[in-house]
This record gives sequence, structure tokens and C-alpha cells, in this order.
Amino acid sequence: MTTEKVPAMQKTDFIKAVAAKAEVSQKDAKQIIDAALDVIADALAQGHRVTLTGFGTFEVRQRQQREGVNPQTSEKITIPATRTPGFSASSTLKDRVRNGSSSDAA
Repeated sequence: MTTEKVPAMQKTDFIKAVAAKAEVSQKDAKQIIDAALDVIADALAQGHRVTLTGFGTFEVRQRQQREGVNPQTSEKITIPATRTPGFSASSTLKDRVRNGSSSDAA
């Protein structure tokens, strides 16, 4: 298995790509993307799931309290339970990633 580094798409690159694809200004695309991310974050903060059909589901996951070890002192510690955001990709998204196809090819 190769571990070649693939460049990450930063938020500014994402905004430019969305603006080009939707044929809107980068300013408008940024406002829409920021609003969508705020809606998702607010819903998760309230404990709701957000399902985007064909893309995936954002949800809050519960991590149970567990035992851990302080790496500096080797002392056993209790790591408290916590809520964390999670994402499950839809089968449609998984298939697109596996096949390497873009929506332009569809």
C-alpha cells in the first residue's frame, strides 16, 4: 500500500470550486457555505442528526468513560465520557470515491 501525500483542499479552494460550479460569486458561495456549516453545527449542538441524501449523515456520538494512562507519569487516569461529532458517508458517496468519478462524468 502506498502512502503518497495528496494535497488537501482548503476552505478557500472549496469556496472557489463551489462558486465556479454554481456560477455565483466567491462572496456569495462563501456566505452560503458558512451558513450551511453553521446550520449543521447548530443542529449537532442540539443533539440532532443532519442527513444529506446522497452525501452522508452528521451525528453526535457518545464516547463512554474509559481508563487511560498518562504518558508522562504512567499513572492510570479516567477519561470522562464525551460527545463528539461524527460523519457516516452514504453508499453513493462511497461509490464515487471508490470509482474516482466526478459529478461531471455522471
